[in-house]
Amino acid sequence: MPKPETLGFYQQVYTVVRQIPYGKVTSYGAIAKYLGAAGSSRIVGYAMNGCSKLEDVPAHRVLNRNGLLTGKHHFPGTNLMQQLLESEGHVVINDQLQDFKKHLWDPVKELGFERND
Repeated sequence: MPKPETLGFYQQVYTVVRQIPYGKVTSYGAIAKYLGAAGSSRIVGYAMNGCSKLEDVPAHRVLNRNGLLTGKHHFPGTNLMQQLLESEGHVVINDQLQDFKKHLWDPVKELGFERND
């Protein structure tokens, strides 16, 4: 079980992920940077791994910095993450989102500021 301070960070991650628009994706690192914890992309990944029961968190929209579906094994079934992305119009080949930068949603740019609290 994560420490209480980690759980608070996880909730902040989920708040950001809930704001990713349909058809857009972001990266673990972009979320970490927005939350003022630029070196914590791995912890963002841990948060995403643990959110499978939160139906209102579109975890399939969070990829690694190269557009790889590194979290796919945390989704039920064999290809659910890919199927969800494809249902939003994305093309995935060999577990990599095509045109990743074109579809990238950067919370620092889109939400207007980088948090430092």
